[in-house]
Amino acid sequence: MVRRSEDIKPRIVYNARGGENEVIYYDWIKPEEIAGYGRMLSKLVIPPGSSIGYHEHDGEIGAYYVLSGEATVNDNGNEVVLHPGDMTRCGAGCAHSTKNNGTEDLVLMALIMEERI
Repeated sequence: MVRRSEDIKPRIVYNARGGENEVIYYDWIKPEEIAGYGRMLSKLVIPPGSSIGYHEHDGEIGAYYVLSGEATVNDNGNEVVLHPGDMTRCGAGCAHSTKNNGTEDLVLMALIMEERI
């Protein structure tokens, strides 16, 4: 299967996971295409002042890779700043949030997969 960039339409989510303002999702693979192994492989664009609220992962693992911009991440209560090339992983039972405190769009690659023991 090939999916061209022009065929990936933006999906705007307001107050994502209780966060502020909007987050724009470009879903590269849809949940039904992952065959039960996860629910997301997407590019996320988080404008300045926007965020994904603090939330816990239950039975799944979330990973973000910073492509551009600067991310302020709350990783289980520890706040860190991530730059392009940095990543964060949130395992099952862990919690995190991501905010763009910068002046340019924060662009992330996001993968959420099922935790298999």
